[in-house]
Formats: sequence, structure tokens, C-alpha cells
Amino acid sequence: MIVWINGPFGAGKTTTARELIELIPNSTLFDPEVIGGALPYLLPPKHLAEVGDFQDLPIWRRLVIDTAAAMLAELGGTLVVPMTLLRQEYRDEIFGGLAARRIAVRHILLAPAETILRDRIAHREVPDVPDGELRTRTWAYDHIETYRSALAGWLTADAHPVDNGRLTPRQTAARIAETLASGALPVCDIVQTPEPTAETLAAGVLLFDEQDRVLLVDPTYKPGWEFPGGVVEPGEAPARAGIREVAEETGIHLTEVPRLLVVDWEPPAPPGYGGLRLLFDGGRLDAARAGQLLLPGPELRAWRFVTEQEAADLLPPVRYERLRWALRARERGAALYLEAGVPVP
Repeated sequence: MIVWINGPFGAGKTTTARELIELIPNSTLFDPEVIGGALPYLLPPKHLAEVGDFQDLPIWRRLVIDTAAAMLAELGGTLVVPMTLLRQEYRDEIFGGLAARRIAVRHILLAPAETILRDRIAHREVPDVPDGELRTRTWAYDHIETYRSALAGWLTADAHPVDNGRLTPRQTAARIAETLASGALPVCDIVQTPEPTAETLAAGVLLFDEQDRVLLVDPTYKPGWEFPGGVVEPGEAPARAGIREVAEETGIHLTEVPRLLVVDWEPPAPPGYGGLRLLFDGGRLDAARAGQLLLPGPELRAWRFVTEQEAADLLPPVRYERLRWALRARERGAALYLEAGVPVP
């Protein structure tokens, strides 16, 4: 398993993690900061300059997942990970990727009072580089407001808080170890299916409101918006898989088999294997049925009805092209065959 120690900058995550591995048998420290430190050797300076935080780079999030999984495969036991995660979508992506590898994550939040936090930031050691002290302290202070926002929203509900304001790192680690040993800390509630090992067949269903806007959902386990749907199980008819996924994700139960709009062959793009992607027309929901849509559960962060133009800003390019041609097929009343989002005559 992984014990992820979250908290604001200056909360004492790394020092606590070092103490914690002394208390948990067969445990190892993995600091994702080393991934960030490696990125200047992997990416062009111009690419790095486009983001203010290496967490905003998809490659960092992917490497954190892959490295953690590789370390556990090599060493076994428990991985203790001290890392601030204040954006829910990044937490979802990383924890979801770990869940896809059957790796349980227990989420701890170090939450000292803000006055104590500011005092720690003021007295913490900083890198011995030009302007290192100013940049490090400014960075930490600037992220306090982001931490407040996360704390008022998803963070407290998701993680187990530990007020370490009056505790030493050793005492904090002991409290975390006791909580883990008692079984009181549940596995983080992220839903994810195993990553594919070969090509997959997936079925999505387009649902429309009375203004003919299409329903999109925001999954917790991967970046980017998506259509309701998912991978077709062995021996399952694709249209029936779409009906099942719609019911599981949104609470809407379709009574008729939806009409096929597009078949799109998605080429392999490592680490993905690609496969066939089918989109079906689930029909129009009147206001009453649209009102039956469930609030987001473990799989979904949000849902919304959007126009085709609005979908272009939410969907990854390949999914948007699939939607665009599905809408044209719906208008014409004839299904289309695509390869990588492009119709083939």
C-alpha cells in the first residue's frame, strides 16, 4: 500500500515521512520531488517555462504513478509518499492511476494551525542558491490560500487530518502509525478499472437535453471530460455495456437499445493500446429525466450539458473529433466508420 502524506508547504511532511518509515516494518520513502528535479534533464527549457508548477505537467503525474508502482513491485511493503496535492483533479488522476494497478492509497493530511504554519515557513531551511530564500518562502506563502480553498472543499472529506502543530515529527509519525495499525484509516475512495494489457472495446452513449446539448462527465480517474460509458466486458454486447455504464454513472436507465452513431478505431499510443470506440445515441432527456441525474459519485467529479462548441474546450482532441462526427451521423441518420477520429469512405 501507499501512505500519502499531504499538507501545505511547511507542514512537515518530509520529516514526518522519514520518521514514519522507522515505525512501519518493510516501508520505503518515495519523495516525488525527485521526479520534479529530473524534469529539467528530460524536457526542453521552453516547455518547462510554460508552467509555473511541475505538477501541472502530465509527464510528472504519470511518472509519479509509474515510479511508485515500480518501487512497490521491486520492494513490496509500504511506500510512504510526502507530497502536497491541493488540486483535486491531480489527486484523482494520481490516486486513480495507482488504483488501476491495485495499489491501495491511505491519505493523511498534516494540518497545523495557520499561525504555526507561517512560523514554520519563516524558519525553515532553504536552498543555498541565489534568491533561494526569497523564492522558497514566497512560494510557500503564496500557496496558503490554495490550501485554504482545498481544505474548505474536498481535502478534509478525502484525507484523514492530523493536527501536528504541537507535535514533533516523531510524535506525528507515531500517531499516523497508530491510526494505520488500528484499521481506522480506510483506503481512498477512488474507482478505477485495471489498465488494459491489450486493445479494448469501449462503448459511450450520447444523451441530450431539450436544447439538444450533449451530456459530458468529468471522471475522477483520468484527465479530461468524457461521454458516459466505459469498457465492454467479455461476452457483453456493446450497446448493453453502454446502457449499463449510463445507469452506473448517472442513474439514468435507458429502456431501449441506443442507435449506433460511430465506430472509431483508436490507434495505439503508448502506454495505451487503443482499440474500437463506439458511440451510441441515447436520445433526448426531458427536464424531468434530466433532473434525475445523480450527483457525482466516486467515479465522477461533475457532469454538464454542453453545446458542440463548448465541448471543444472540454474534450481531448480525439474525443472531440469522435463527438463531432457522431453529431453529423445523428443529423444524417446513418452511422459512420472512423479511424483516429477521421471518417473513412
